[in-house]
Amino acid sequence: MIVRDLNAARQTDRLVNADGWDSTRLLLAGDDMGFSFHITRIHENTSHVFHYKHHFESVYCIAGEGSIEELDTGTVHQIRPGVMYALNLHDRHRLTAKSEMVMACCFNPPVSGQEVHRADGSYAPIAEDA
Repeated sequence: MIVRDLNAARQTDRLVNADGWDSTRLLLAGDDMGFSFHITRIHENTSHVFHYKHHFESVYCIAGEGSIEELDTGTVHQIRPGVMYALNLHDRHRLTAKSEMVMACCFNPPVSGQEVHRADGSYAPIAEDA
């Protein structure tokens, strides 16, 4: 059984800080669960373009408000507590936070730990990180 405390994990290298967001990686590839699980905070009044070409992601909003734009279609969805979205087609998207957003995120395949987004908005495939 794996048991981890979010606040304790934020005091370790499981907390990854980036420009306008941070992510605490509670489950990683090394935990052998087949997915990784993160609590990510998107900072207020920030906007980020992401494109997970090598990963599927599902996201559940715990707190805060913002929007996600499907960049290929221009469709915008409002994000607020209780809303989930899943990037099942490796969707290129823009995530915009009106207020700080706290999100629970699952990645498949799992990330290994310290990934940050590459210039194209993606994480490297797991094999490149090893």
